[in-house]
Amino acid sequence: MMEQAEALDLAVAFLKQSQREDEPPLAVDTEGVSESNGLLIVPYNSVQYLASRNAPDQLLDCWPILVDLNTADVRFGTLEERPLWRNRPT
Repeated sequence: MMEQAEALDLAVAFLKQSQREDEPPLAVDTEGVSESNGLLIVPYNSVQYLASRNAPDQLLDCWPILVDLNTADVRFGTLEERPLWRNRPT
């Protein structure tokens, strides 16, 4: 099973590779990282929002990056998986 730190590194690289030129700079929101059902759930947002946490700077509906801790597969979350990150216990 993959360590969370290693999985987080994969998520950061995935986000960088997925970034389009027409998007604002994006970064992983390390404060919101969690684990559920063998997946590391890695939210991200604009660098500007993460620096200020100012709501108008927030990108809406950013699907988190999911890293399978058993297989190291990295991908964006899907609609069917939304309860994994929307209904997390606090």
